[in-house]
Parts: sequence; C-alpha cells; structure tokens
Amino acid sequence: MSTMNATPLPDATPRDRRRWAAYLSDERAEARVYRELAARKSGEEREILDALADAEGRHEAHWLGLLGGEPARLPRASIRTRLLATMARRFGSIFVLALAQNAENRSPYDDDPHATPAMRADEKIHGEVVRGLAARGRMRLSGTFRAAVFGANDGLVSNLALVMGIGATGVAPQFVLFSGIAGLLAGALSMAAGEFVSVRSQRELIEATHPNNDTDHVLPDLDLDANELALVYRTRGLDEEEALERARQVVATAQASDRAVPYRRAAEPPADLESVGSAFGAAASSFAFFASGAVIPVLPWIFGLSGLAAVTLALALVGLALLLTGATVGLLSGAPPLRRGLRQLAIGFGAAAITYLLGLLFGVSAA
Repeated sequence: MSTMNATPLPDATPRDRRRWAAYLSDERAEARVYRELAARKSGEEREILDALADAEGRHEAHWLGLLGGEPARLPRASIRTRLLATMARRFGSIFVLALAQNAENRSPYDDDPHATPAMRADEKIHGEVVRGLAARGRMRLSGTFRAAVFGANDGLVSNLALVMGIGATGVAPQFVLFSGIAGLLAGALSMAAGEFVSVRSQRELIEATHPNNDTDHVLPDLDLDANELALVYRTRGLDEEEALERARQVVATAQASDRAVPYRRAAEPPADLESVGSAFGAAASSFAFFASGAVIPVLPWIFGLSGLAAVTLALALVGLALLLTGATVGLLSGAPPLRRGLRQLAIGFGAAAITYLLGLLFGVSAA
C-alpha cells in the first residue's frame, strides 16, 4: 500500500475503521499544529514546519483511502493532540515542540499492520526534525531558563530546609518566620551578587580580549610597504597573505584621511556581549527568581499558622512547586515530565528531611 493511494479494504472490521478514523483525526490536528507554529515563524523554520504539515497530510490521505472517503462521523483528536493545538495557539513554540518530539517518538504506527513502512519511517524522521527545531529554541532559552529554574529551585529547597531545621528545634513561630525571611533575603542577595560578579567578569574578559582601536592614531604614519600591522591580523587568525592585504588596505585608508585630526576607525562592539547580557539585569533576575522560590516555604508562618499545620502546608506548597519546576525542565528537555518532577521532589524533600532531623537533634540537645 502507498501512503498516497491506499484503497478501501472491504473486509475491514468496525474496530479497524474506528482506529483509522482516530488516526485521520489526529493527523489533521497535528497538521494544524505545525501550520499554527509555522504562521509564527519565518524563513527556514517556517518552511520546515510547513513541510511537516504536508507530510501529515500524506498520512491523512492514506487513512482516507482505507476508509473509502470521509467518515460520516469523525472522532475527536486525542487529548495529547488537542493539548498541542491549544498550546500552539496560545504559547511559545518550544513547549509545543518538546511535547511533539515525545509524541512523534511514540507513534502508534509501529504496531499497526495497516500503516505502511514509509509512514513508520516518516514518524521517526519527524521526531528527529522536531528535535532539531526544539534544540534551536532550547539554545535561545538556555541562559535565562537555567537562571530561572536554578534560582527558584534553590530558593525553594534552601529555605524549606532552613525553616524545617529551625522549626524542629521547638522555637517560637515568630522566630521561624524571622529565620525564613532572613534566609530569603540572604540567599537572594547572595545569588544576585554572585550573578553580578559572574556576568561582569565575563564581560570584562571579553572586552579585554576583543581588538580595540587604541593605536589608530599612528596608522597614517606607518610605511605602506613595510609595517608590522600585518602581524596584528595574523594574531587574529588571518593567514600571511590575507593579513598583508588587510594591513595595506587599513594603512592606505588611514593615510588618505584628514590629517588635521587624529585618525580613528569606527569602533565595533564585541559581538559576544549581547549573549552575555547585562550584569545588573542578571543580578535582578537572580534575586527575583530566588526570592520567588524562597517565599513559598515561609507563607504559612506569614499568614499566622504555626506548628504541624504550618509545616504540613509548607511541605505541600513546596512539593507542588518542586513538581512543577521539575516537570517543566523535563518537558523542555524532552524527558518524561513526571519522572523529572518526582526527582526534583525527592531531592528537595531529602534536603529538608536531613535539616529537620538535625534540628530535632539540636533541639533535644539544647533541652
């Protein structure tokens, strides 16, 4: 059978026809997802997404052929496909592509005798295509996303461990609240300072290694045929012939300039600085991300709870947040969201349990 010219099967069972109709509905929905994403893109990415939609259209034609035409009643697309369509309309493409990557890798055609080998191969290749598109989005997002997840998760775990440890010693609720707020401010300020120093140092390192124009004023005085400017360009990666030609062009331009004022070439800012970002912006983001996570364990005490009720609510709130951040990381990395969420939960609660036990130990010792 061909994916383009499938013919109806007269001995098909009602169950077969229901399954083919479900496939048809899913293929149409998936094609709409790719076209929704393509509408938001341009250039090569748009062409790739449109090509994926066209491929889903070929699969659609196969199931239509087996069914002998449009069914009288078409079932709804699967929940997964409808979720993809909703996200494609409302959110950025990276979440949709991450979900689509997993979906393409788990094609139902692998075990269906009525799907052709070409269709099964298509689905596998689609998974690699979507992986490549998702990788582009992940690269663009990686710096900001890393800071957001690391900052928020660090705030969640460290402040939960702090309030659990302090609370286990048996101190008054006001002291637990004060400790939690102090931990929030100390951690957020530490994160902000560290991020500021890191980004600032990286910018200074790039600026120190980037070519500058400090010697431009002497360029008109160089000998056009015998000068060391070519050596400068060789240190920047040009071969001997290219360096000599570049040096001659620069010196000739400088000598033809107005000698009444010191010669200066147009400054070129280092291209890498844009990707590094602003030190103040990185510091502010780190402070905000850490604080947004660190405030969650303290909320029960802020609203006047104490004792077991406060501890239970803090654990529930932090557990939900850890599951959410872990699932988000899993989703964007193409891994199972639930597994990543549970891993994040285990790590966070493990740290809190250790500090809680230490608090109990010190509380008993103090008593």
